[in-house]
Amino acid sequence: MASAESTRTRWAGWIATSNDVTGQFLAAADQPGFVSLAGGLPAAELYPVEAVAAASVRALERWGGTALEYGPCEGFPALRKAIAERVSLATGGTFHAEHVLLTTGAMQGLDLLGKALVDPGDLIVAQFPTYLGALDAWRPRMPRYERLSWDPRHPNTDEQLRAARFVYAVPNFSNPTGVLVPRDQRAALLERVARSGSWLVEDDPYLVLQLDDPVGPGLLELDVAARGDRPYDGPVVYCGTLSKSIAPGLRIGWMVGEPGLIRMLALAKQCSDLSSSMFTHAVALELLEADVEAAHVPAILACYRERRDAMHDVLVAELGEWFTGDRPSGGMFFWLEARRGAIDTDALYQRALREGVAFVPSSVFDPHGELRTAMRLNFTRNEPDVMAEGVRRLARAIRGYLSEET
Repeated sequence: MASAESTRTRWAGWIATSNDVTGQFLAAADQPGFVSLAGGLPAAELYPVEAVAAASVRALERWGGTALEYGPCEGFPALRKAIAERVSLATGGTFHAEHVLLTTGAMQGLDLLGKALVDPGDLIVAQFPTYLGALDAWRPRMPRYERLSWDPRHPNTDEQLRAARFVYAVPNFSNPTGVLVPRDQRAALLERVARSGSWLVEDDPYLVLQLDDPVGPGLLELDVAARGDRPYDGPVVYCGTLSKSIAPGLRIGWMVGEPGLIRMLALAKQCSDLSSSMFTHAVALELLEADVEAAHVPAILACYRERRDAMHDVLVAELGEWFTGDRPSGGMFFWLEARRGAIDTDALYQRALREGVAFVPSSVFDPHGELRTAMRLNFTRNEPDVMAEGVRRLARAIRGYLSEET
């Protein structure tokens, strides 16, 4: 007979497959003098504090107690309508409030997709490497994964796509690699998925962070163009957010898709939080109606261009002997791959923590944990001199790691 203590410490099976890297670098970042190049965090000094404060006052004056009440599981009706109008304008399609589910950040949307669509052992076809947050969101569902190929010369087979519960893609400045997928590859994937009968999830948190050339049409926009102006009923499920264009603390995200799927996602959502914050939804509505993004985003882009370029220079100077990577045209991350396959970035990560710097090792972006020769570095959070110090510490960690390995 099991003891009471052993019963209390018998966790769900999926817990054993999780990682604690996120918790480690977040905890380490609180240490005085520590430099974190790990998190996908915006520059906090750029948050539009005054605009959010003014919007909060307007929201309470306009909506009163309604903004402080429980609300529909789908979200604040007026904000759902505003997001539908925003997406209609951006894509040229026809979207209504019934096409929109508001979520507590885009991350909750990924969690709801897993709850609504995935049973243990079901297949998810995902780009590789895959966003860590998505893998964490779906981990309790215990799916299996196969790699998404963007290359039209080596596409995923129709049989594979038909078997998938959904296909997961981040075509704009992919997390973690920063890759911007060309239009022809997007169109080819959309055509194959539409033919397969599966869902195509377009996760698009970095859309506004276009540091160089415009990104071109997204998957949802391409599908709208192919279907005409009738109310949207296609396979694309779009995930958006205000976390990168205004502030992550608002926790405003949204799912846009065919109304039947939105109803199922709302059913899954009521099992999670019953009601999101009507207050932050009302504040977000005020911010959108005041077009705060138009005034705020140019300052973000100017800051991030400077920081990206500064990090690129110091990475080439300090790490170029051991790692290679492209300068991203947008988003928040550098993706560095080891020139020598013998560099295990899981082991390097532990050494880096002792040097007072953190990055994210590549293994956590691999559903199977086997990719161990790359790393993700964030360039948006820290000022250039802080980033440079972090990279110098990382160089010391690499030298120490290699000396132990030889």
